[in-house]
Amino acid sequence: MVFGLKAAILPLYFWLPRAYAAAPAPVAALFAIMTKVGVYAILRVYSLIFGQQAGELASLEQPWVWWLALATLVAATIGVLAARDLRLLVAYLVLVSAGTLLAGVGMDTPEATASLLYYLVHTTLVTGGLFLLADMIGQQRGKAGTRIVKGRPLVQGGALAGLFFLGASAVAGLPPLSGAIGKALLMHAADAGQRPWLWPILLISGLCAIIALSRAGSTLFWRSNEGEPGGDRLPRQQWIGVTLLLATSPLLVALAGPVSDYTRATADQLANPDALVSALLPDNGGAP
Repeated sequence: MVFGLKAAILPLYFWLPRAYAAAPAPVAALFAIMTKVGVYAILRVYSLIFGQQAGELASLEQPWVWWLALATLVAATIGVLAARDLRLLVAYLVLVSAGTLLAGVGMDTPEATASLLYYLVHTTLVTGGLFLLADMIGQQRGKAGTRIVKGRPLVQGGALAGLFFLGASAVAGLPPLSGAIGKALLMHAADAGQRPWLWPILLISGLCAIIALSRAGSTLFWRSNEGEPGGDRLPRQQWIGVTLLLATSPLLVALAGPVSDYTRATADQLANPDALVSALLPDNGGAP
């Protein structure tokens, strides 16, 4: 229950969208990271408590996590389409990513775990960058802020639009960026009974994300009111931070081999917790 609340699984996620949308941009970016900590906590604790060594309790949580993850994906996708504020839209995209990750947890195989860990790195950094980017856009739009309505022209609209395109493509899972690789790995890891559920839900959620982000981008950057751009130019530090976060998506593609090797090793360790148990509870009963 506690980790499900932190990981924002349905029906425990209703606190998240408004809270993330109302928080200052750096705090919201940090919250996006902390949501993924909840997912990893579920992975770590369940492998120790409900692993193969648990006897009759082995994989007790698997069907619950699987179906709730799919329900989270569906509900979050509806929120993405309904969002009328850029920060709220990104918050619902965090929920979509949480549902995707938890679906990998529900598959309960080392291959699925390795795939979700790759996707976890991608979505954590990209959604954090999108929260910061939304704040930058809001600063230049004046009273319109981050609401997806017509506003004044942006002083640095071209650069902001370029970063928005990169972030939107990555978070929606468009190739050749890391979101596409992460989702492809997860779909490949699904077994024959899981694919009829996961594949359409995951693909439709990606399509809905593309629609919502395209609508937001066209309104924010193309449908401006008449007049001269207003507002101050953004400081260099903000540009550097957002660019570095969003640039990790193509970087994860370039380094997909080494990163996948690392996630597979981590997944194998999670699937075989005996080494951790032996380190914490040595046979001689002494302190580790």
